[in-house]
Amino acid sequence: MSPAEARSERAAAFLAAAGWADAVRAPLAGDASFRRYERLRGPAGSAVLMDAPPDAGEDCRPFVAIGTHLRRLGFSAPAVLAADLAEGFLLLEDLGDDLYARVLLAGGDEAVLYAEAVDLLDALHTEPAPAALPVPGGAPYALPDYSETRLEAEVDLLPEWFLPEWSGRPPPADLVAEYRALWRDLLPAVRATTPALVLRDYHAENLLWLPWREGLARIGLLDYQDGVIGHPAYDLVSLLSDARRDVPPALAEAMLARYVAAAARRDHTFDGAAFRA
Repeated sequence: MSPAEARSERAAAFLAAAGWADAVRAPLAGDASFRRYERLRGPAGSAVLMDAPPDAGEDCRPFVAIGTHLRRLGFSAPAVLAADLAEGFLLLEDLGDDLYARVLLAGGDEAVLYAEAVDLLDALHTEPAPAALPVPGGAPYALPDYSETRLEAEVDLLPEWFLPEWSGRPPPADLVAEYRALWRDLLPAVRATTPALVLRDYHAENLLWLPWREGLARIGLLDYQDGVIGHPAYDLVSLLSDARRDVPPALAEAMLARYVAAAARRDHTFDGAAFRA
């Protein structure tokens, strides 16, 4: 039996134990990882199977821990219907297919959708950044710090991956050294604020519109398992400077102003100019 066949058998056993043995399974679009997703349809309705193989370095614990925290705050992260953390299987609430990107493409109200997403971030940032989160049946999950070392590794993606792909050759060493020195001067400013939970992939392809729910629960949240403790501007920039769709500059500025005004109302020490910088 091949590794793929063995994995499929373990998934089937997990679904059978969860009462979904007879469900019809169809693949869903994945993300930039070894995780796979399937939509299940059965007598109990629909659900989503997350297959996150531990032998490929995947770990379900962050998704469970952060998702539980988000639901406790009243946000619409998918509920976990069944879990086998050791094997890397989760059965999740199905929040549907109405991604922001699709709703907007179909003529959805851009100003309303982005205002809701900005207001969710403001509400999330009113909560103290959690150092660790409980995991059912396991040890607490310690959220990583979005340290300067981590940020340096991310800005290095440009000289290490993008420039060689774009130019067909490695960038000059002196150019890379200058680039890194510029970032080393800039990154300490990230520490000059109260940290927040950063979901990291907060953009139109990971937000769902759930208009039948109320308040900020109308926004479905996906792909937050890589969350860290870092600067509250990070997710706002992911949303408004989205690499996947062009946000009109006037709307982006209005949404930035909306967040800054809300932050100033909840925290009289909030420095809007420093946040914008």
